[in-house]
Amino acid sequence: MALLTHWRQRNEPSRHVQPSPDPDDADHRPWSFLIVLCAAQFMVLLDMSVATVALPSIGRSLGFAPADVQWVVSSYLLATGGLTLLGGRAADLLGGRRMFATGLVLFIAASLASGLAPDAAALLAARSAQGAGAALLTPAALSLITASYSGAQRATALSVWGGLAGAGVATGALLGGVLTSWLGWRSVFLVNVPVGLGALHAGSRLLPRRAAGQHAGRSQRGSRWRGLDLPAAILAVTGLVALAYGISQHGWGATRIITLAAAPAALAAFAVAEQRAGHRGGVPLVPLAALRSRTLSLGAVALLAATGLQVGVVLLSSLFLQDVTGASAIRTGLEFLPPVLLTGIGAGLAAHLMGRTGSRALATAGFACMAGGAFLLSHVAADSAYLTGMLPGLLLVGAGSGLAFPSAQVTGLSQVPAETAGLAAGLMTTGHEIGASLGAAIFPAVAAGVAGFAAGGLGLVPGYRHALLIVAVVAGVLAALTAIALPSARPAAGTKVSLH
Repeated sequence: MALLTHWRQRNEPSRHVQPSPDPDDADHRPWSFLIVLCAAQFMVLLDMSVATVALPSIGRSLGFAPADVQWVVSSYLLATGGLTLLGGRAADLLGGRRMFATGLVLFIAASLASGLAPDAAALLAARSAQGAGAALLTPAALSLITASYSGAQRATALSVWGGLAGAGVATGALLGGVLTSWLGWRSVFLVNVPVGLGALHAGSRLLPRRAAGQHAGRSQRGSRWRGLDLPAAILAVTGLVALAYGISQHGWGATRIITLAAAPAALAAFAVAEQRAGHRGGVPLVPLAALRSRTLSLGAVALLAATGLQVGVVLLSSLFLQDVTGASAIRTGLEFLPPVLLTGIGAGLAAHLMGRTGSRALATAGFACMAGGAFLLSHVAADSAYLTGMLPGLLLVGAGSGLAFPSAQVTGLSQVPAETAGLAAGLMTTGHEIGASLGAAIFPAVAAGVAGFAAGGLGLVPGYRHALLIVAVVAGVLAALTAIALPSARPAAGTKVSLH
C-alpha cells in the first residue's frame, strides 16, 4: 500500500499546475508511454509460461501430485481470465493509471509470495493473487494505449502489444529454463519483484495523468464503481475454474461429471447476472452493445484461439523435450530461443505490412503457419534430432504466432472509442487469458487420453503426436474461418483505422 500511496502522491495534479494535455491535442505522443506499459505487460505474459519448464522442479520441491502440478500454471491463467473483465471496467470508471498502479503493486507482492511459498497450497494461492493483479494491470495498460494513441501510431502501438502476446509465452519457456537451472525454481517468480518496482517507478514519472475520454470526477467514478456487479465476476471465475478442472481430469468419475456440469451453469448464471445488472441501473461487466461489435468480438475470439494453440504447443513441447529426450531445463529453454526470435520477427513484419494487406490476410497466414508447424511436430519421434525434427515445426508455430497475435489485436481494437477502451481491452485480454488456460487444459488432456501417455518417457510419444495433430487440424480450420469471417483492419496514416 505504501507503494501505491507514493504513486498517488507523486502524480496527483497540484491546484496551481495545469494538467497534462489531452492526447487528442497532439498528433504524435511519445513512445515512452508504450515502453513502460509494454515492460509491465511483458512481465505478466512471461508468468503465463515461465513456470512451465520449472514444473518438474516445483512438483518435487513442494510435493505436488503429478496430476495437480499443472495448476501452478492454470491457477494464474484462470484468475486472470476470470477477472480481466472486471479490471477493464474498473479502468474505464476509475482511470487507467490508477488501476495500472494497483494491479502492478498486487502483482509484485504476489510474485514475492510465490517465490517464498512454503507449500503447494501457498503457491497456488499466491499464483491466483498474481493472476488477479494481472487482471487489473493488463486491461488498464491496454486502455491507456488505445486512448493515448491514434491513427497509424495507434496501429503501431497495438501491433507491438500484440507481438508481445506471442513472444511473452515463448520467452517464458526460455527464461524459465535458464532461471530454474541457474538459480532454482523460486527465481522464476522472484525476478518479477525488481522488474515490477522499476516499471512502477518509471510509470509514476512517464505515464500521462489523464487519457482521452477519462474525465469523470472522483465522486462520480466512486459511485459507478459501487454499481459494478461484483458477484458476476465471481460467477465467471467459478465457471472457468470448473471448466478447466473438468477438462484436465481423466476418466468419467463423479468429480469430473459434476465440475463439467457446474461450468455451464455458472457461466449461464453470469450471463443472467449481467442482464439484471443493466436492468437495475448497475454497471455490467460486459454491456450487450460491446458484444454486438463485430470487430471487437471476432478479434477477441481470434486472440483466444491463437493463444490456446500456442500455449498447447509450448506446454507439450516442453514435456516432450524433458521427459522423452532427457533435455535439462536450461537446454529446453534454450531450444525455445529460435521460435521466440521468429515470433518477434513475425510481429514486426505484421506491423509493417498491416497497412498494405489488412489484418485479415495476416491472421489467416498466421493460423496457416501454426497449422503447418503443429503438423510437422506431430511426426517427431523419440530419436529425432532437434535441428531436423522439432525445430522446423517450432519455427513455423513461432512465425504464425507473430503474425496472428498483432492482427487479432488491431482488428479487435480498431473501432474502440476512448471512453470504452478499458472494456474493450478487458474483452481482448480475457480472450487471451482464457485461450491460454483452455490450451493448457485441453491439449495435455487429449494427449493423456492416449494409452501409455501417463507412463511418461517413451509413453509420451503417441500422446504427443495425437495432441499436436489435433492442434494442426484446429489451426487449419481457423485459418479458413479467418479468411472468410474476420474483419480486416487496415491502418491508415490519418486518425482512423479503416475496415473492409
